[in-house]
Amino acid sequence: MQIQEHIISTIPVFEVTDTLKEAIHFFTHSTYSHVAITEKGVFLGLLGEADLDSFEEMSPIEDFRYQLESFHVNVDAGWIDILEVFTRNEANLLPVIGPEGKLLGYYDLNDVVGIFTHMPFFTEPGAILVVSKPLKDYSFSEIAQIVEGNNTRLLGAFITEIKNDLVQITLKMGDTNINEVIQTFRRYKYTILTGSADDAFLDALRQRSDYLDKYLNV
Repeated sequence: MQIQEHIISTIPVFEVTDTLKEAIHFFTHSTYSHVAITEKGVFLGLLGEADLDSFEEMSPIEDFRYQLESFHVNVDAGWIDILEVFTRNEANLLPVIGPEGKLLGYYDLNDVVGIFTHMPFFTEPGAILVVSKPLKDYSFSEIAQIVEGNNTRLLGAFITEIKNDLVQITLKMGDTNINEVIQTFRRYKYTILTGSADDAFLDALRQRSDYLDKYLNV
């Protein structure tokens, strides 16, 4: 997957010498959370829609130089890093920076989430199982051994919650020998939180993953 193919170059970029008038127009006619500001073509920072009430139409963006937000991703960033920056900054538009700080365009949150949810982890037929164990005791190699030792394919696994020294792991796996897999997890002192068929996979995962929920609800 080449996520760089999803860089958008059609969304406006403003120079620090511009007035706020066009930025105000941009925010009032779009649903984007931020817009990039450059200085002689080099990325300087972002104006946030949340600051719209403090904008004065004829003031230069320069007046906001020291209030600009600085988050961005480099052009070689992977999709998980991109999602992390989106989430951490509660943004739905993310500038992409190339060599020497040049602004290459943006990632749109909806595009990135669309890529994520169309990965084989989500689309391959199978079953979901959510298990929990004390943080100090779990092991991904052990999890893989339990699933594959029962002649079931492990399609993917990731941590969806860490709370009170317990780790919650969501697994996507083939739909054969599920009962055997569950019983083996119990023998290894894992708590079974839920199991569901493939047609409920996305809903179950989104409900249990604050990380992914934040992407979808920014």
